[in-house]
Amino acid sequence: MILFDYARRNIRLHWFRSFLAVIGIVIGVVAISSMGVLGNSLVLSISDSLTTVGDTIVVYPQSGAGPMGGGGGGTTSFQITQRQVDQITRAVGTNLVIPVHTGADRVIMGKENQAVSLYGMDPADIPEILELEDGIFLRSTTGAMAGKRLAEEFDLNVGSTVVIGEDGERVRIVGILKERGIGFDINPDYALVVSDRWFESTYGEEGYNMVVVKVEDLEEIDAVKTAIEDALNRRTDVVTVLDTRAILQTILDAFNNISTFTTAIGGISLIVAGVSILNVMMMSVTERTREIGIIRSIGAKRREVMRIFLYEALVLGLIGAGIGGVLSFGGAFLAVSVMLQSTTYLFVPSSLVYILYGMLFGIGTSLLSGLYPAWRAANLNPIEALRHD
Repeated sequence: MILFDYARRNIRLHWFRSFLAVIGIVIGVVAISSMGVLGNSLVLSISDSLTTVGDTIVVYPQSGAGPMGGGGGGTTSFQITQRQVDQITRAVGTNLVIPVHTGADRVIMGKENQAVSLYGMDPADIPEILELEDGIFLRSTTGAMAGKRLAEEFDLNVGSTVVIGEDGERVRIVGILKERGIGFDINPDYALVVSDRWFESTYGEEGYNMVVVKVEDLEEIDAVKTAIEDALNRRTDVVTVLDTRAILQTILDAFNNISTFTTAIGGISLIVAGVSILNVMMMSVTERTREIGIIRSIGAKRREVMRIFLYEALVLGLIGAGIGGVLSFGGAFLAVSVMLQSTTYLFVPSSLVYILYGMLFGIGTSLLSGLYPAWRAANLNPIEALRHD
């Protein structure tokens, strides 16, 4: 305890130099904690936006693979036939199979004439893949449902009428869909959803642009994917089968790497702070050489001298980490608010733990930076130290 009090006294006597070292630790802790919290919040945000399709397998025609396959106003000759849909249904067993027409057309909404994405599905399948915000789900071949963002942008409500296509097909909006976010199958937020029969009669479509398979048991995704490929791609590749869980994991891994990178950038400032503490401690050893000689001459052991300087580094680290931890929360709050427009993910344990990591890293950096000066002070020759002027 005497050695710790002695260390605190030395810090107090050289308060300005110690203050500058503490500022370095504070900046480092704030940087590494804020970047860590921001990165983790970003990963959680992306994960929540995408996990709704993590149980999905999407089948595209081989030469029209991808969500931009045509249909409607932009048709393509590469489609999945009803026979292939039946093959997929048999291959996946009890899992839900949803064939989907996709396309785009000019739509008049009020005074606006815009190109809008269209999805054609069996009305019975729509509640299985989409949620209702207002109105009702489609129950017949007439009517349409509007995506939440499309409805907001063009002031569409239940009962509104839109005009689709060059022939001026008037369609009544019967329901508004809940916002769904980014998806690997369909993205209805800025789209209209119509019945498959209406789509087929309007655009002369017979095949489908994609088939969505909702897998009941996530453990069976690989087996279901293999079954589809075996059924349709036995002789030649006629469809592309995408496992959205694998895509989701790839995206999350990429964002985790980004999070790690941003945290490492914050860690650089702590390294700079460590160099600052090293400099402060080395100066302290040089200035107090004679004092160290006196301490050693009255019986202080090497390890006790070393502990004095390590205690000084520890106190600097504790003060800097404590202040930095408090400021980190404010910095993280500001960063998350600006980048994500929400602080929902700030208060989860996996985000807040980065503040603890930053504080521990700050304390550890301080101790490591004080290790060499402490060793040097402990190993000074007492006689030579007493002669030092």
